[in-house]
Amino acid sequence: MNIYVCIGSSCHQKSSYSVMKEIKYLIIENGLEEKVNLQSAFCLGHCANGITIKIDDEIVTGVGMGNIREIFKTKVLDICK
Repeated sequence: MNIYVCIGSSCHQKSSYSVMKEIKYLIIENGLEEKVNLQSAFCLGHCANGITIKIDDEIVTGVGMGNIREIFKTKVLDICK
C-alpha cells in the first residue's frame, strides 16, 4: 500500500508535515513497515479542501490531526491487518 501526503504550499501551511509524522508513527506502532510505503507528494490538486492524502488510488481530503487516526484505521489498518 502506498500513502502520499501532499506537502504543496496550501497543505504545508495547514501542517501536512505533522500529519505525515503521525502517519509514520501509526505505521510503526501497528507494525506495518513492510506493508505501507509513506511518501510526500507535491500538490494532489485539492488545495481548497484542506490537507490531501492519497492512499493507493483514493484521494482523501480534509485530513488533519483531529481525524488522521480514524482515517488510518478505516482506510489502512482495516485493510492491511
